[in-house]
Amino acid sequence: MAVIQSPDSLTVMDGRRNTSFRRRLAARFDTLRGVLMLLPTLVILGVTVAVPFLLMSAMSLWEQVGFGYGDGWSLGNYAEIAGEPLYTTLLLRSLAMAMAATLMTVVLVYPMAYFLAFHVHRNKLVWLIIITLPFWTSYLLRVFAWRVVLGYEGVINSGLLELGLIDAPLDFLLYSRSAVIITLAHAWAAFALLPIYVSLEKIDKSLLEASADLGEGPVMRFFRVILPLSMPGVIAGTFLMFIPTVGDYVTPALVGGPDAQMIGNLIALQFGTVNNWPMGAALAITMILAITLVGLMFLALSRLLSRWAR
Repeated sequence: MAVIQSPDSLTVMDGRRNTSFRRRLAARFDTLRGVLMLLPTLVILGVTVAVPFLLMSAMSLWEQVGFGYGDGWSLGNYAEIAGEPLYTTLLLRSLAMAMAATLMTVVLVYPMAYFLAFHVHRNKLVWLIIITLPFWTSYLLRVFAWRVVLGYEGVINSGLLELGLIDAPLDFLLYSRSAVIITLAHAWAAFALLPIYVSLEKIDKSLLEASADLGEGPVMRFFRVILPLSMPGVIAGTFLMFIPTVGDYVTPALVGGPDAQMIGNLIALQFGTVNNWPMGAALAITMILAITLVGLMFLALSRLLSRWAR
């Protein structure tokens, strides 16, 4: 038996179809507009990051023969890296020192970010400018400043001598691994501070009030509410701090001794004095892969801890 639809019902159905079509069309235009807005950034990233990475990856498969390069592709550089203990030692040392500097920085800047987010109610921009003002200076100036502070006749040794706490200047402060870690922690602190502050600032204060109403004290409120909600900023700050410090070669060269050299110094040596660009490219690719592996392990660990906390 055929069902006869009234003109009014047909009009309603046509209207719904037109509305659905308009929504799909608007969604497609929004997507296209978003792609067009991201296009300049994607082009810049492609030219400045992706293309150099591909060229360096290809160069790492070349082989240095005298003052030129051999024919064809080869994994000889990677085989030499795997078989030479010096390369492994420098890479592991760089990862360990970068982790130590990152951990020190996150632990030190978290209270500063917490203070700004929860205890500063007026002129927060002024406070941010004051805290980040030292980082407006040149990176090299900050490294040289730490040479003055940690030097044999530096601020620390002079102060301890004046107070009578030591009889002779401490010679282990400068040109050591600790000097490199301290300098890296200070030089890159702003990159960890700002993401943590933004994450803490976005926390809904009503959640803290609800936690207090349920009987949670300040300590448990921090570990159950504030810290879990600020973990995205902590993770972002950790990556922004860890990734550049692994390949840093300026700081170890200026304040580190022979036992404090990092993989970045060896890469710079291969591209500079030794003039073995394929080996330098292979070392750089190996360092990038190691950083990626450590980053994935850190993300897996953070997710495991967040599930355990729940």
